[in-house]
Amino acid sequence: MKKIFISLLSISCFLGCVGVVSNLHADSSDMSGSNRNSVMDSDMMKTQKNIVQIAQSNPDFSTLVKVLVAADLVSALEGKGPFTVFAPTNEAFAKLPAATLADLLKPENKEKLKAILTYHIVPGKVLAKDVQTMKAKTLNGKELDIQVRGSNVMVNNAKVVKTDIIGSNGVIHVIDAVILP
Repeated sequence: MKKIFISLLSISCFLGCVGVVSNLHADSSDMSGSNRNSVMDSDMMKTQKNIVQIAQSNPDFSTLVKVLVAADLVSALEGKGPFTVFAPTNEAFAKLPAATLADLLKPENKEKLKAILTYHIVPGKVLAKDVQTMKAKTLNGKELDIQVRGSNVMVNNAKVVKTDIIGSNGVIHVIDAVILP
């Protein structure tokens, strides 16, 4: 954790000096052509709710909340953190075959589900202004491939469609696909 913090601090200082990334904020039209304003609420961006409370208060994250409960990760994400969560919307989960999600929700697949979900979480609080093309180690120990392409940020094959939903214990960046380790 100490190494990750030092790495994130170094990246933050580097980006602050060089100004590599600017204005990564997606507008609501980036949400797969729909106008999904509930994810875009500016009130939510300034909240002091924790990451789980933010997800629970937003209907676009109901599937995420359901799988967090099934994987017993709610209490961990209510913890002190800080965490950076790449949060798939319900639309992102809907892209998975229905049988896949149903299978992952079975009690015997709890560890597999937990591995997938922790692949969406990076220790530390990484804001959009700090993002650069890099590899980021997740809570499950594997790395995400983060690519900055113009004004777009990709996390593996998922596009970041909304950034910097700030919580008391971290930050959420909304993505348009479930990322698999």
